[in-house]
Amino acid sequence: MPNLHELEAAIPVAPLKIVATESAAMLADCINKYLIEFRKTVNNPAKKDPAFQGYVENNYLTNVSCPRFGTGEGKGVFYESIRGKDVFFLVDVCNHSITYKINGYINHKSPDDHYQDLKRLIAAAYGKAHRINVIMPFLYEGRQHKRTGRESLDCAYAIEELSNMGVSNFITFDAHDPRVQNAAPLAGFDNFTPPYQFIRALLHTEKDLIIDKYHTVVISPDEGALDRAVYFANVLGVDTGMFYKRRDYSTIINGKNPIVAHEFLGDNIDGKDVIIIDDMISSGGSMIDTAKKLKAMNAKRVFICCTFGLFTDGLKAFDEAYEKCYFDKVVTTNLTYQIPELKERPYYVEADMSKFLASIIDFMNHDSSMANVSTPTEKIHELLAKYNNREECLL
Repeated sequence: MPNLHELEAAIPVAPLKIVATESAAMLADCINKYLIEFRKTVNNPAKKDPAFQGYVENNYLTNVSCPRFGTGEGKGVFYESIRGKDVFFLVDVCNHSITYKINGYINHKSPDDHYQDLKRLIAAAYGKAHRINVIMPFLYEGRQHKRTGRESLDCAYAIEELSNMGVSNFITFDAHDPRVQNAAPLAGFDNFTPPYQFIRALLHTEKDLIIDKYHTVVISPDEGALDRAVYFANVLGVDTGMFYKRRDYSTIINGKNPIVAHEFLGDNIDGKDVIIIDDMISSGGSMIDTAKKLKAMNAKRVFICCTFGLFTDGLKAFDEAYEKCYFDKVVTTNLTYQIPELKERPYYVEADMSKFLASIIDFMNHDSSMANVSTPTEKIHELLAKYNNREECLL
C-alpha cells in the first residue's frame, strides 16, 4: 500500500462503513477483505485508543437492501446503525443482471433503477451518518455531459441532486468529461484512472513484451482518449498515435452521426506491439475496426485496454475478430458487471481494481491526500523495472 507512513500518523474522520447496493456486492466484498487486512497491519494509534472504537473490524460492510413492492415501487432499508459513521456508498449503474418483479413481469434493472436505489439508501442514512461519500465507478449518464441541442443534461443534474442530498465526496473512474464536477463545485470530486492496473495485468499475461519506443506504441482510438494515451505513453517511455473518426454529419442514426472511417495520425507502427487505451467498450464496433486497421498496418500484436467493458451487443463480434487475429488481448477492469461468458474467453484479461479502491477509501477515511493513490507513475516504473529484470534472467 503506498505511503503507509501517512496513514500511521493520520486520524480517521469517523468509523468506516461501506454501503453497497446489490449491483456492486461482489466488488464490495473484495474491497472489504482488503480493508480488513489493511487495518490489521497498519500501525495506527487509533487501533488501541478507546475513542476510535471500530477502527479495526472483521467486517466494514453494512447490511442494507432495496426491496420492491408488487407495483415496482421500492424503498431503502438499513438493518444496522450507521449513526456517526463515515459512509461510502458503492453502486454499479451498469449491472444489467439484477431483476425485480413488477405486476408479475420480470424487469431488468437499468441505470435509472440503480441510481434510484442509491438515492433511497442515501435518504435512509441522511441525518444519521457523519459523512456521506459516493463511489460510482461508471458515472451515471456520464456520456450525456453536454448539450448540443434542446436536450437534457442528465449527468450534471444527477451530481447536483446528490450534492443537495448531502453527499460530500464523489469518486469515479475515467469520467467521460470530468468537467461535469462543475455542477457541484463545493463537493469533492475525484476522477481516477487505472493505467497501473492495465500494465500490471498485461505484463502478468504477456511474458515477452519489450516496453520501449522501438517495440511498443500506445494508440488512442479517438480524440477523447488522447489525454489518457499521452500520459500512458509518457510513463512507459514509448511513442503515441491516434485515430480520428470521420463522420457523416448529414445523417443521424440512433441519435448519432454515423462513422464513415477511422483515420490514423502517428508514426510507423510496422512490427510494433500496439496498446489501445480508452475509457470504455460499449458495442465495440469502433474498437474492432481500429484494431483491424492496426493489423492491416502490420502491427505485431494489438492489446485493447479499456476501463469499462460493457459489451452491450454481446461477445460475438469480438469472438469473430479474435479468430481473424484483429487483436490479441482485451483488458478491462472489474469496476462494472462482467458477464460470466467474458471471463471464459481466451483473449480476456481482468484488471482487478478492488485493492486500489480499498486504498482510496482508507486514505479518504483518514482525510489524507488523494495524491497518495492517484499518481501511479512511480509504481509503473518500479513494475517495469522488475519485469525487465525478470526477462533478462529468463534470457
